[in-house]
Amino acid sequence: MKLSAELKAFEKRLGHSFKRPELLVRAVTHGSMITANREDNQRLEFLGDRVLGLVMAEALLEHDRGAAEGQLAPRFNALVRKEACADVAKEIDLGAVLKLGRSEMLSGGRRKQALLGDAMEAVIAAVYRDAGFEVAKALVLRLWGVRIETVETDARDPKSALQEWAQARGFAPPEYIEQARSGPDHAPQFTIEARLENGQSETARAGSKRQAEQAAAKALLSQLTDR
Repeated sequence: MKLSAELKAFEKRLGHSFKRPELLVRAVTHGSMITANREDNQRLEFLGDRVLGLVMAEALLEHDRGAAEGQLAPRFNALVRKEACADVAKEIDLGAVLKLGRSEMLSGGRRKQALLGDAMEAVIAAVYRDAGFEVAKALVLRLWGVRIETVETDARDPKSALQEWAQARGFAPPEYIEQARSGPDHAPQFTIEARLENGQSETARAGSKRQAEQAAAKALLSQLTDR
């Protein structure tokens, strides 16, 4: 199989030249594009999630040899979650080469975090199947880069931290209230308020409810701890 010019350019951005180019084609094919002669990337995504997990678990153990499991788990989750995979996918412009069905393309699929995260995992699996674990490991470590060293600052989930703060002071769990939704269906923006029972609150805006809730919780925590 001969790759298109776009996929050849993507190989360079990725830093891996495929001996079996059909693996790359499958990795960038979303389920909305499936045909009788074309497989989508779901099975590769399943495998890539496991390859990424093993690479990150090993990397974290090597980076901090004295860390306890309770310290490593949130760092691990921060590195392998869909948001992290989607961020890496954006850096190498994976969205530009995704093969999407017409409806998914019209709804902004190339920018969707879930699609980008899934495709990034599928690409990792494609490299693993094409060249083995050590090559896939090297690629993941290069693409994730300093995230592994700086993950401590991102590892603690702001919503969990805010709930712990509230419980420690006898408060009820924080409320998350949707204040507004704007933008088209394929690229919505949510404004969420995080509020404590004592009336303290902060709002944040993001492209998903989860992201907006996390950002609002982080802003409220910052307000509380700066006092």
